[in-house]
Amino acid sequence: MFNIVCVGQRGRLEHEACLLAATLRHASPRFGGGLVVMEPQPGGRWPGDPRMGDAARDLLARLGAEIRPFPAAVYGEPYPQGNKMEALAHAPAGPFLFLDTDTAILDDLADLEIDFDRPSASMRRSATWPAIDLYGPGHEEIWGSLYAARGLDFASSQDPAWPVEHWRRYLYFNAGWTFGADAPSFGRLWLEVAGMVEGLHARAADGLAADGPPGPLSGQTIWPWLDQIALPLVVHELGGGRPGAGGGIADGWLDGTHSYHWRVMPLLYATAPERVIERVEAAAAPNRIKKVLKEHEPFKRFLYQGRGAKARALFDRADLPADEQPIRNRLKREKLWMR
Repeated sequence: MFNIVCVGQRGRLEHEACLLAATLRHASPRFGGGLVVMEPQPGGRWPGDPRMGDAARDLLARLGAEIRPFPAAVYGEPYPQGNKMEALAHAPAGPFLFLDTDTAILDDLADLEIDFDRPSASMRRSATWPAIDLYGPGHEEIWGSLYAARGLDFASSQDPAWPVEHWRRYLYFNAGWTFGADAPSFGRLWLEVAGMVEGLHARAADGLAADGPPGPLSGQTIWPWLDQIALPLVVHELGGGRPGAGGGIADGWLDGTHSYHWRVMPLLYATAPERVIERVEAAAAPNRIKKVLKEHEPFKRFLYQGRGAKARALFDRADLPADEQPIRNRLKREKLWMR
């Protein structure tokens, strides 16, 4: 069996972690692994005290979660996405499935067949990086330079179903979920690769790239996508790949039948299938859970005070816009946008 690992800290994430734990216990009663909530500690790169409050800690414990501390020594507040890399580096040894806290479990994870020796990650992504200039360099040169820096076979990472320079040809993930054979090893490698990308970017920006200026990364911004830039290299280096095509999990189990990455409450209610809403609301209904979740304003308004139903009534899930921005815009016009 494996551990589910997430990050919890004071504020939004502690409440999201509670909802994740609630959906796990509701939808996955046969799951025999652990739920480990990694918590950044004071004294690192988070100002003040980032630890969770007593109410969230108590609820997580009652839902069977283990809370483990980690030092946010590398990224912290300046780059909160780095939390997941540092958390995994200090998580319990052994197979793991990392989930962003804004994830709902929909079905029993005991049914999943995962080959943890072939890591993978979420394909629910868009073309956020790199940003290609008309005059280049292109995907081949940019991604190729990163693979070369790690001594990896770039060609074997590509999906030949897509043409050269189409962004989908190149291994790129959303970091909302990922898994591997050993959490600390995976986390340390992720931090190492992220540091390498930072170094290459800095040298390129300074015109000091080893290949001579300007360097493939000189025109790129690596923030806030650093974790997602490094993740494909980590997955490939550890012998994994895309779900169902190199990665050790069937496509559609996560971000599909067994989990849903909802991101923000207004988008959950506007776009999620009815099955997802039913699972989330059922898991959030018990009084001991409601008491804690309603301390978070978006949960109170959308889960318990009817804003979710109002947002849902605005859209036809069978005919949603292809782009998310019109959905966000309408929610904002209707004063139903909260984060």
